[in-house]
Amino acid sequence: MGTENSNRPNFPFRPTVTHFASPQSTTPFTSSGPVVGSEASAFRPAPPVASQFPTPPISSGSLVGLERPSFGPPPPDRSKEPVRSPPPSLSSSYGQPTAGSFQRFQTPQFPSAVQVPLAPPPRTSLVGQPVAPPPSRPPGGPISSSPVSLLPQSQLPSIPMGSPPQSMKVGQSNTNVPPPSGDSPFYPPGPRLQSSLPLPPPTGPSYMAAGGTFQPPVPGHPSTQLGSATYAPPVQAVSFSSQQGGYGPAASQAPFSAQQRGYVPTSPVLTPAGIYSRDQMQHLGVAPPMGISQGMAEDFSSLSLGSVPGSFDTGIDPETLPRPLAGDVESNSLAAMYPMNCSSRYIRLTTCGIPNSQSLASRWHLPLGAVVCPLAEAPDGEEVPIVNFATIGIIRCRRCRTYVNPHVTFTDSGRKWRCNICSLLNDVPGDYFAHLDASGKRVDLDQRPELTKGSVEFIAPAEYMVRPPMPPLYFFLIDVSISAVKSGMLEVVAQTIKSCLDNLPGFPRTQIGFITYDSTIHFYNMKSSLMQPQMMVLSDLDDIFVPLPDDLLVNLSESRNVVDAFLDSLPSMFQDNMNVESAFGPALKAAFMVMSQLGGKLLIFQNTLPSLGAGRLRLRGDDARIYGTDREHTLRIPEDPFYKQMAADFTKYQVAVNVYAFSDKYTDIASLGTLAKYTGGQVYYYPTFQSAFHKDKLRHELTRDLTRETAWESVMRIRCGKGVRFTSYHGNFMLRSTDLLALPAVDCDKAYATQLSLEETLLTMQTVYFQVALLYTSSSGERRIRVHTAAAPVVSDLGEMYRLADTGAIVSLFSRLAIEKTLSYKLEEARNAIQLRIVKALREYRNLYAVQHRLAGRMIYPESLKFLPLYGLALCKSTPLRGGYADAQLDDRCAAGYTMMALPVKKLLKLLYPNLVRIDDYLIKTSQIDKFDIISKRLPLTAESLDTRGLYIYDDGFRFVIWFGRSLSPDIARNLLGEDFAANYSKVNLSEQDNEMSRKLMRIVEKFRASDPSYYQLCHLVRQGEQPREGFFLLKNLVEDQIGGTNGYADWILQLHRQVQQNA
Repeated sequence: MGTENSNRPNFPFRPTVTHFASPQSTTPFTSSGPVVGSEASAFRPAPPVASQFPTPPISSGSLVGLERPSFGPPPPDRSKEPVRSPPPSLSSSYGQPTAGSFQRFQTPQFPSAVQVPLAPPPRTSLVGQPVAPPPSRPPGGPISSSPVSLLPQSQLPSIPMGSPPQSMKVGQSNTNVPPPSGDSPFYPPGPRLQSSLPLPPPTGPSYMAAGGTFQPPVPGHPSTQLGSATYAPPVQAVSFSSQQGGYGPAASQAPFSAQQRGYVPTSPVLTPAGIYSRDQMQHLGVAPPMGISQGMAEDFSSLSLGSVPGSFDTGIDPETLPRPLAGDVESNSLAAMYPMNCSSRYIRLTTCGIPNSQSLASRWHLPLGAVVCPLAEAPDGEEVPIVNFATIGIIRCRRCRTYVNPHVTFTDSGRKWRCNICSLLNDVPGDYFAHLDASGKRVDLDQRPELTKGSVEFIAPAEYMVRPPMPPLYFFLIDVSISAVKSGMLEVVAQTIKSCLDNLPGFPRTQIGFITYDSTIHFYNMKSSLMQPQMMVLSDLDDIFVPLPDDLLVNLSESRNVVDAFLDSLPSMFQDNMNVESAFGPALKAAFMVMSQLGGKLLIFQNTLPSLGAGRLRLRGDDARIYGTDREHTLRIPEDPFYKQMAADFTKYQVAVNVYAFSDKYTDIASLGTLAKYTGGQVYYYPTFQSAFHKDKLRHELTRDLTRETAWESVMRIRCGKGVRFTSYHGNFMLRSTDLLALPAVDCDKAYATQLSLEETLLTMQTVYFQVALLYTSSSGERRIRVHTAAAPVVSDLGEMYRLADTGAIVSLFSRLAIEKTLSYKLEEARNAIQLRIVKALREYRNLYAVQHRLAGRMIYPESLKFLPLYGLALCKSTPLRGGYADAQLDDRCAAGYTMMALPVKKLLKLLYPNLVRIDDYLIKTSQIDKFDIISKRLPLTAESLDTRGLYIYDDGFRFVIWFGRSLSPDIARNLLGEDFAANYSKVNLSEQDNEMSRKLMRIVEKFRASDPSYYQLCHLVRQGEQPREGFFLLKNLVEDQIGGTNGYADWILQLHRQVQQNA
């Protein structure tokens, strides 16, 4: 993030062992409170994976079964051949079926090292689904025994997971199975085959497939009866080229549409007959239990981890792995259940199903909590309504202080209302009284947005103020040492501030002031009666005092001419400055003394390591010998307690600090960033800043910081229902009490995460309510309370918690926990903690279905969390957590960590898994910008996505990388870059040329920037093969590839699967 130096010696990576090997530590994430489900691991660590497909995914024990193709010629009739029984070890591990007509699936066996031909594929139904024969003939049934494989006993296939059957009973013949033919029983490794047979008309119960097509179920599983409601985790909502609900080998799989399930029954379709009925699967000892009206449907997606047809290498077809190419797609299940909830842009729960007991919560090994973005930008037409109760006063519960909201209920003919948080009956003030209609609702609901909208803003009366509302106040602390002048930073900052003066919020109340510093501190008297500002120099750094305290902070509208004159003269004032020192600490103290009367926002522009006075820092550097030791984390925490103490003082007096750091040398962002962390601020980092290349980025981000709507002198509290409480908070703020967050300034680009725990052993209510209240001063001088209220159901089933899980919120909380862990532990331990919790969650989910389904050879996961492994891998490869000494500069790590701690969910997910889009076809063929949406298809983040003849844009929300393929037409490069098309791209700036192709590229770039204005994406041009530039900007950020000893996506999945199966 920021403007990186591609010539630093951090690419190529030094050879290291994989960092995603077995966890070396089972220590859970540390935070300010307990973590739910953070018990020690129940499995032994597995050896590291060295390459993508070197070994079977299970070590020395149970190996995965051979995955079969979904289509192929039917096998010859082998009904008279003997059936081999499974080995005792596996049979006993799965348990014996209970009495009755329940039949066991074929048990997956161990692959043999002997190279023998592949076994024939399973028989297929008319709709192309494999029909799995039972291992033995049931009594009274004419079903033939399974075909005998040509492989040794250890190569029997695992049963493919799919949808449940509908009506087939044991003993009836399958009329959908075509007769055996004389075709070869071997499946040729060739192109993917599509079933040419049409689906039957919709006449029976099933599920609507994504994309409007119908997905037939797979025989062998119990069915959902007509009219029953399915309360199971939904299956894939995106089509993959794989077996239904899972992943198969590349050469044999036919693409299937994915299924989507919800709370209501969907359109029925005719399904092929199966082997087992639902009732036959409902035997004792099978969990979870099934009701009479609700069958045990196929509740999960799965990943086939078998041999690729035609080879004996264990592995996965990478094309079938799930990827978030559609971006952050939120589930709308909670909005459908509770339509009066606030939007998910304000509150996102990690799972919308709250566990009803502590024992159930302990089985949820992922973070249980929420991500809150109280001032998130709302689209036009969805602005938060403002309510003024005037003389009535704000309606609140007199016991728990909850604000009135859509979930409260009115009783006693409208004279009382019941709090939805604590259930207390409160009196309705006379001026707020309204009669109830026949349904018990107030007759004036359409005039009361606070009773119909999940988000509302109250105008606060005088009792919510401890002082008059403060004016918007901006104070600038600017480094004017030689490096700041030579880089052009000083000039760009002065010009940008001047250009923003007319747009600063709060006119005409806005206050402004300046201090500059090098080895001395410079104050500026900007009294409105002056023609030019007066400069006063303080050289005694040990005895800081403020000269003329009343004239250093001035009203902008009154002193506008003096401020303009100062900003015009500032660059030339120090253009010959040769001072290399930085008295940053003393200057910070002086700024605090000026601002402490009112509060406000302090913007720091720091270009040099602080070297004089209080808070001076030494060159700690990036000592390679410390990495891997217990002292490693000390590099990432402040060396001097001065900065944390100053941050506490700033927060107390309502001052938020934003740090703009510029340097090509070490500036100790770990220490400087503390000022932003504890004051609700932000860190902007511009390494190797040169105004010729980076001025647009600084100008845009500083402009947004100065002009975006800001909530001043804020505090935030999150309330929740009885039996539940928030235990820890994560983000940039100061915790004033156990649950009160002090936020001197808040804006739409800040989010805060919190963890939840159960106080009671068992929750008796059906719904838990959450309410976020942000008390703040608006720029216009009003004291306001923004209130967001949400409801979530209480569930008793772990599967339901998984079905309602929100990957984006989980990853957002994960990232904050992991970054905080790096401040106390080694990087490797933080990465291992992520991996450990993902493994424990997937294992727990697997155990829900281990009895009903024979799952060896398949990694199963809930549909809602299908992207979690990939985001976990991307998080481990992110700048704050990746590698070790050689993989990222220390300042880069710390700056990225401070930024990620404050990012809202969507921005964080885009940073972890950026967009990669090919654009050369559009530039050549299409003529209109609107048609770009048609071809803006995101590509997987792997080098295989890059065609040497193509032109690509990589966008992570903080920068663009434009990659020119080696074989790209020289005409395209010349049109886009002009005469510089053959030059060194590190010295070329992308600018609009006088041709249509260049104009179209610039429109694309602007379109991408407009979609996310929080940060400015600077363009970095990269030519294929140009090292180390290509590696630094692009190759090391392709998170699915094996880079620098780290796992690729496929290896990561295999490793997770191996660890899930241990002690499963």
